[in-house]
This record gives sequence, C-alpha cells and structure tokens, in this order.
Amino acid sequence: MIVVLVVLGLASLAGVIGTVVLVIRDGHGQIPLEPSVRPWTAGHLPSRPYSTIRL
Repeated sequence: MIVVLVVLGLASLAGVIGTVVLVIRDGHGQIPLEPSVRPWTAGHLPSRPYSTIRL
C-alpha cells in the first residue's frame, strides 16, 4: 500500500513539474505578433469578422 502511495505521489509531482515547465516555455502569456499577410476575400466576404474591421 505504501509503495502505491509513493508511486502516485511521484507521478503527481512529475505532473506538476511538467506543467510548470510547459507554462514557462510557452512564453509567459505573451501575445504573438499579427501576421503580415494581406487578408483574403471571397468575392465581397472578408477574411475577418465584420465587427473587427475598422472603416
């Protein structure tokens, strides 16, 4: 029983450490730059929602 608890504890610790490492490597929540590619159109339909297009 003790062995199972130790294994579960080590697995939990490894999961927490792995999560912290992934969050740190992810860029600390920084927003990526907008792509420099021109938006596409399909006829008169824009590539972005109408609410985000500024006139």
